[in-house]
Amino acid sequence: MTHRLKWRNALLYAGVAAVVAYCLAPFYWMLVSSLRRTSDIFDTSLLPAPVSLENYRAVFDPSQGFTRALLNSLVVAGVTTALALLLATFTAYAMARLRFRFKRLILTVIIATSMFPVVSIVVPLLKLFTDMGWINTYQAMIVPSMSFALPLAVWNLTTFFRQMPDELEHAAMIDGCSRGQAFRRIIVPLAAPGIFTTAIITFIAAWNEFLIALSMTNKSAMQTAPVAISKFSGATQFETPFGSQMAAGVLVTVPLVVMVLLFQRRIVAGLTAGAAK
Repeated sequence: MTHRLKWRNALLYAGVAAVVAYCLAPFYWMLVSSLRRTSDIFDTSLLPAPVSLENYRAVFDPSQGFTRALLNSLVVAGVTTALALLLATFTAYAMARLRFRFKRLILTVIIATSMFPVVSIVVPLLKLFTDMGWINTYQAMIVPSMSFALPLAVWNLTTFFRQMPDELEHAAMIDGCSRGQAFRRIIVPLAAPGIFTTAIITFIAAWNEFLIALSMTNKSAMQTAPVAISKFSGATQFETPFGSQMAAGVLVTVPLVVMVLLFQRRIVAGLTAGAAK
C-alpha cells in the first residue's frame, strides 16, 4: 500500500511539473530571446550567450513610443477596472440579496453579453464612435472593454455575495444600521477578498485587450502596449524585430506576474473563502 502511495504521489508531482513547464516554457523562451543579440535571435540554445540588453534599449527608443503605450494601457486598464468594480459591486449585491421578478433572467442576460465575440461588436462601435468623434480617445477603448469586464465582475461578485450569510445584515440592522449602512460597513469589508480577486482578473483582461484598442486608434500616441508591440518596425521594411517584440512582451507580462505573486494569498482567499471564518 505504501509503495502504491509513493507511486501515486510521484505521478501527481510529475503531472504538476509537466503542467507548470508547459505553461512557463513560452514565457521562458520569450525572456531568453529578449536577452539575445539581434544576430543571435534564431539561436536555439537554452541560455543567451552572450547576454545583451540591446533589445530593451530598442524598445525604449523614442521612435517606438512604447513608454506612452504603457501609460495608455495603464490608464485604460485602471479606469476599466475601477468602473467595473464600482458598478459590479452594487449590481452583484442586488442580484445576490434582493428579491425581484426576472432576477435569474437578468443574470443570464448579463452573462450572455460577455459571450459575444469582440469582432462582432467592433464594426458597429467603430461607426458609432466615428460619428461621436471618439476615435483616438480613451473612452473609445474603455467603454467597449467595460462590456466584457462588467459581466465578468458581476458574475464573480454575485457568487461571492451569495456565500455570505443574511444574518450579517440582519444583525447590523438590529443595531440601528440601514441596509445601505450595513452594506457599506459590514458587507463590503468582508467581501474585500472577492472584490480584490475580481479587480485582478478584470485588470489583466483589460490590460491584454488588443482588438478594440487596434480598431479605435490610428494615432501612435493613443495606442496601448499590445497594439504598439504589433507595430514595432525593424531596421528595414522587410525585417521583423523579433528581439524587440520579445523584450516588449516581457515588459508587458512581468508587472502582471509580479502583481499576482505579491497578492496570491488574497486571490486564493477571494476564490475560496466566504464570510464565515
